[in-house]
Amino acid sequence: MLAGSLAAGALALSGAPAAATPAPLTPPRVPPGSGPLPRVAAPAVPPDRRLFAPAEQRYASYLVTLAAMVNDIDDSDTALRGFQAGGWWRTPSEPFNARTCEHVATFAWFLTAERPWNPYRGDPALAARLDAAVDYYLRLQHEDGSWPEYAPDEHSRAATAFALGYLSKTLERLRGADLLPQRCAAISAALRRATTWFLDPDNDGVWTGGIVEFANQPAAGLAGAAKALALDPDPVLDALLRDRVRHFAASAQSPAGFLYEPRGMDIAYNLNVTLTEIHELHTELGAPVLLPLVRRLAEWLRYTVVPEPDGAGLVSFASGAARTPMYYLDAVTVDRQQRDLGSVFCSEVPDLAVFYPAREDREAGREAWAASPEPVPALAPGDTNPRIPANIPYGEGYPRRRRRDVALRRLPAVRHERFSELRVDPQDQHYLFVRRPGYYLQAFFGVRPNAVVRAGLGLLWHPRAGTFVHGGQSSNTECWATVLPNGGTDGASDLTPRYHQGPVSDGRVVEPGRVGRVHDDLGISWTTTGGNVTGSVLLQDTGLVREVTTTMDGTEQVPLVLRHDDVVTWVGGRQAAVGELTSARTTGVTVSRGGVTLTIDWGTEADARLTPTTRTYFADASRRLSVLRVPLGRAAEVGYTFG
Repeated sequence: MLAGSLAAGALALSGAPAAATPAPLTPPRVPPGSGPLPRVAAPAVPPDRRLFAPAEQRYASYLVTLAAMVNDIDDSDTALRGFQAGGWWRTPSEPFNARTCEHVATFAWFLTAERPWNPYRGDPALAARLDAAVDYYLRLQHEDGSWPEYAPDEHSRAATAFALGYLSKTLERLRGADLLPQRCAAISAALRRATTWFLDPDNDGVWTGGIVEFANQPAAGLAGAAKALALDPDPVLDALLRDRVRHFAASAQSPAGFLYEPRGMDIAYNLNVTLTEIHELHTELGAPVLLPLVRRLAEWLRYTVVPEPDGAGLVSFASGAARTPMYYLDAVTVDRQQRDLGSVFCSEVPDLAVFYPAREDREAGREAWAASPEPVPALAPGDTNPRIPANIPYGEGYPRRRRRDVALRRLPAVRHERFSELRVDPQDQHYLFVRRPGYYLQAFFGVRPNAVVRAGLGLLWHPRAGTFVHGGQSSNTECWATVLPNGGTDGASDLTPRYHQGPVSDGRVVEPGRVGRVHDDLGISWTTTGGNVTGSVLLQDTGLVREVTTTMDGTEQVPLVLRHDDVVTWVGGRQAAVGELTSARTTGVTVSRGGVTLTIDWGTEADARLTPTTRTYFADASRRLSVLRVPLGRAAEVGYTFG
């Protein structure tokens, strides 16, 4: 009966001719067929959690949301027929945005997958709506093979890259089930046009000069093109694919180690998207051609995170991120997330193990999920990432807890007590990582890759007590900086640095390439682009001293990460309530945690305020960001000492 249903669905729905070339704002014509499409029924009974294979539990939330998503596909007798309405995925949720169409791969999977819990295999109503959705997707394609995203006439690298992946997955599923053969032919033709456009070395909309920007997008396009060519081989396009893979390896990775997002570092995109696309590319090519790149990336990422000693997870170099900051990463994460496909690299790149939950923890979570009597919750519009179900067939490789613990101990901040590591990108970006016996510090100097990066000092961590200071990205109120009366900060400027062996006042100037040889006191000086703030810091064994002069009155701003059981005391003896607005006229403050005390001393009496924010850390919200602000006039010296 099931086979007959599939065959009947194919015969009924394959009469539409191949999709016409699309036009700018909305598809240019009413597609073949008319009248309302049949509605897809919700599962007759709630899914039985015990029927799902552990790695496929992530499908469950999509299963119970599928009918609502598919029934929002436009079935009017207009040019919008097939548009995925409802705002289920990507913004703007507009008819011209091809990225709203990406769930065709999700629908194709449910239409063709044989599982005891999947009632949608061979469902004629789902097939009809998928057919309309694919037709709409193809009609949005420009004549040159690209798709739009943010404007009707845009030729979007991202929309085209991800279309290559999602449409090739859709084609693979439909062909395997012998469904919609004429629609499959239209997908095949569209993929060939898109592959030709995307792999063209002269296409500067994809291959952006000497640097491959937004590395996740070219990686996605290469993976999608590889799958498309595996389905429909073409020797000329295959040669172009291999040429572009080599170009990606040479131009998408900074000499510092990160993959460009867009022209700077971004921990979240490198982990959440690019690594997953690289694994797909390896799978489709049948060879780990970018493994050296992954190893260099892992080596870089090790410097950007620190572990909290209580095992809560990692805190990362958020202020230096040029796109999407990852403030923290829980040690045990929820199962439905995109990042975890990258875990397949842990066996060959063991240092990546710190970024994924231990296998034992994931297995325990899945056992608890299967045993839960609660109904599987549906997903809300906007929270239906199609990459998550698309990742599942590519496998996983969570590290054993023992291997993850080894990787944690190998993090530079944990493994060593003393080093100076300066990673410089040719665009004059300086990423500084300094370990001294009392602390670990992360900082950014030089030319900011864009306006969201906050320059200067970014993170201060203690090996026994964890993170004390953590600057935010894209904010003048949460960065570690000097604040001017207009609200601007030196963190929102390029900071031209000079490095010194010893104090800035009399220490020998050290060239950037030799900073790694400085193992004792390291001094750094900097000036803002407009010259309104001049600063320096001396990094010593037990702490650091910041000196700042300004052309107008300035405020020392310190984003403190506080636990509920921290003891915060103003110099003079009065204790400050953690999590509450508090102020004092004093010369300093101390934060005590687990036998470790950070003393912040500004030397002269000033009206200091400690203001809690809404940002918390980790799933248990066990830490909260509170910002210390101390007005210090036009010259200040502030010491940070651990004891």
